Amino acid sequence: MEEIWDLYDENRNLIGKTIKRVAYSEQIQENEYHIVVHIWIKNDKDEWLISKRTPNKHFPLFWECTGGSALAGEDSLSAALREVKEELGITLDKSKGRLYKTIKRTVYQDFCDVWLFEHNCSIDDIVLQPEETCDAMWASTAKIKELIDNDEFIPLDNMKYVYELLGIGKDK
Repeated sequence: MEEIWDLYDENRNLIGKTIKRVAYSEQIQENEYHIVVHIWIKNDKDEWLISKRTPNKHFPLFWECTGGSALAGEDSLSAALREVKEELGITLDKSKGRLYKTIKRTVYQDFCDVWLFEHNCSIDDIVLQPEETCDAMWASTAKIKELIDNDEFIPLDNMKYVYELLGIGKDK
């Protein structure tokens, strides 16, 4: 299925244009943006649900939070719920989520909405999407910091909010 994204101006107003995901960098114009969601899921044990990217993706076999782009006509929360369902096979309760932060990233020409959800499930309940994810785990903040320090977590150059969210320092 081909992904179509709505485009927004620099103030996040819809501009009445869409683009296709494929080669979007060749289609998107200056001062046009799309919406991206990052979803951080935390359980009652204070662990975070992270997944490993498949070998065929950019940054192969790196750990990350779940994320993706909002489809045309989709709001940020709906995109977050859909991405988690697609990539991990779990259904989140939207009442247990909150928008943590929105970051306008000019390097990707997107508005990155960072969502936090409370959710408890067994790792055995996770159903990985073979084109996207190849592993998942509940990880403590210390484990995620270790993955970051060992260059096993997706690079945080454009995700610096992670240090604040997890309450960890930047050692690199």
